[in-house]
Amino acid sequence: MQSITLEQLRAASNAGGVTGVTLKGCGGAFLVLIATRSGSDAVLAKARSTEPRRFGNPAAALNVLRDIGITVGRFDATEWDPANKEESAGNRGRAEAMRKAHRAAAYSEWLVAELQDAVDDARPNLSHDDVMAEMEADLAALTTRQGPGRKKRA
Repeated sequence: MQSITLEQLRAASNAGGVTGVTLKGCGGAFLVLIATRSGSDAVLAKARSTEPRRFGNPAAALNVLRDIGITVGRFDATEWDPANKEESAGNRGRAEAMRKAHRAAAYSEWLVAELQDAVDDARPNLSHDDVMAEMEADLAALTTRQGPGRKKRA
């Protein structure tokens, strides 16, 4: 069986090359099977792969087909087993990527606000030499408190 991408299906449908579509249950997912005017059958594949595109929810598949302009088709749930849901690594990967993106965006917003607060701070600026002298005094005080025979913590 051939595999075709969404864009290929759209082009074939617009050209009148699709004679029918079946939403077929397969394990815990649904596949879109396509009958073409040339007599060959195909399955809707992922964008950059020949691997069949699996829909966990038949409504999602119906939305994709409707967006292409395919509004009539068949439905075959004989091999569908809702207990056999396969969690797709792609969905987990996308969800984790979105969580990371949201965390990064929140951090960026926080950082911009902190920097703006520093820019808007009316207190006088300290010179580099004053800051370094203050830090050296703080380090000397810490070393004195630890005593001569004790190692500093890293």
